[in-house]
Amino acid sequence: MQYSSPEDWAKKYQQSMKGMKNLIYGIIAFVIIVIIIRQLPFGTVGAGERGVLLRWNAVTGKIYDEGLFFRIPVMEKVVKMDIKIQKDQVEAAASSKDLQQISSVIALNFHLNPNLVANVYQEVGVNFKERIIDPIVQESMKAVIAKFTAEQLITQRETVRDQIKTLLYQKLKPHGIVIDEFNMVDFNFSKVFNDAIEAKVTAEQQALTAKNKLEQIKFEAEQRIAEAKGKAEALKLESQAIKENPQVIQLRLLEKWDGHYPQYVGGGMPLPVVNIPGK
Repeated sequence: MQYSSPEDWAKKYQQSMKGMKNLIYGIIAFVIIVIIIRQLPFGTVGAGERGVLLRWNAVTGKIYDEGLFFRIPVMEKVVKMDIKIQKDQVEAAASSKDLQQISSVIALNFHLNPNLVANVYQEVGVNFKERIIDPIVQESMKAVIAKFTAEQLITQRETVRDQIKTLLYQKLKPHGIVIDEFNMVDFNFSKVFNDAIEAKVTAEQQALTAKNKLEQIKFEAEQRIAEAKGKAEALKLESQAIKENPQVIQLRLLEKWDGHYPQYVGGGMPLPVVNIPGK
């Protein structure tokens, strides 16, 4: 077994220390480069964004459009705000005019007003969805739904949607948030109300079935009455005809006669006599 000499250990130690120093120098150089890049006096605002200029972290009110911008290093920085159309989905609960509990899921498409992004950042920062949009959606839903009964919320759903959208637009516009589209993705009632609606529909269907059956019975009865009246009228006319013209009886006998006389006559049964008028 071969052992390393003290000189070899010293050489290996020096090499490891040299590698460690190179690593530390590399890390320091990387940090310095990052700091330099971050402190460059220029930058870019991407498509669908606006840049809010801060000076010593205070909003100056200056807004940069898409493209290249310049700033004073250390003293100034630019916060980028997204002005593209965004989507927010909020669960909302409210009570109808007749005190039915309504739960719904609201889908909202919106964008920031490019000219007011500095105000948005100054008032609420970048968390404007949670701080501004969601509470106003809840408030608007409660205000509009309270005007309608549960039945009206079903039959006038488009009207309800339009009123909520209008109210949201009015409340969010001063905050620099513009509503593009609004939809009630899901609209649910309490189980008690759903059961009542189902019972009502079932009762209406049963009533309609009973009504149709009654109409059928009345129709069939009217048909039978009309048929009986027709037969009675026919008998009356035939009786009147026989009374006025006895030859009608002979006509009826001819209609029923098969052209053959009976083979025998018993019990004094009379032969049918038909008077055929001569030519």
